[in-house]
Amino acid sequence: MSYIISARLKELSPALEYAAEIPAVRCLAEMEELSLDNAVTYFVGENGTGKSTLLEAIAVKYGFNAEGGSLNFSFSTRATHSALYNELKLTKGIERPRTGFFLRSESFYNAATYIEEADGGSGEVLAGYGGISLHEQSHGEGFFSLVMNRFRGRGLYILDEPEAALSPSRQMSLLIRMNELVKQGSQFIIVTHSPIILAYPDSVIYQFSEDGITQTAYEDTETYSVMKAFMDSPQRMLRNLFEE
Repeated sequence: MSYIISARLKELSPALEYAAEIPAVRCLAEMEELSLDNAVTYFVGENGTGKSTLLEAIAVKYGFNAEGGSLNFSFSTRATHSALYNELKLTKGIERPRTGFFLRSESFYNAATYIEEADGGSGEVLAGYGGISLHEQSHGEGFFSLVMNRFRGRGLYILDEPEAALSPSRQMSLLIRMNELVKQGSQFIIVTHSPIILAYPDSVIYQFSEDGITQTAYEDTETYSVMKAFMDSPQRMLRNLFEE
């Protein structure tokens, strides 16, 4: 099930300011479209190549709050999102998702606060998130509780670096939950640096670099190759890193 089929950039207007200098944004402007017509799509690459900027633009264009949350979240602590979404054109699927969530680690605290304030002590809203305040759990526990309790079938889930809150074992648990939800008609678009989270089978992986955006295989990503080289021989890698 695909709720977002593709994204394209209508034009590189002066309003985009710094975003127009990002390699991935320039590449997107030259492409006919970026296909997102898959159950699971990943954006990978070095910091500064435009992964999160594009992910945020897709989420905001679809109707999600820029700081994260579901489609009905309407809080803002500081407007820092790019104007890129204004120039973005999304091709949507025939069916609309029944639910969805834009999950970003950097503003998870703000989203958790909004949820608690919306609950107002009644427990009714929190019941949909596991029944316990997300602030009364560790960052990782709250994050995972949200995924396990709030994420449901027929949903659109846009995740920005979910590994920031999750241990390796929890990352594998996330893959299990993703698989359950994909079988129930959900779609995921994920930015990640984790070779574990990136390993979902039959996914589409886009590598972001100074050269733009290219589709690549799991084993050909830098995320995989660097981690594999380190784990195959950590002592040799450390000697290479530390040699003067």
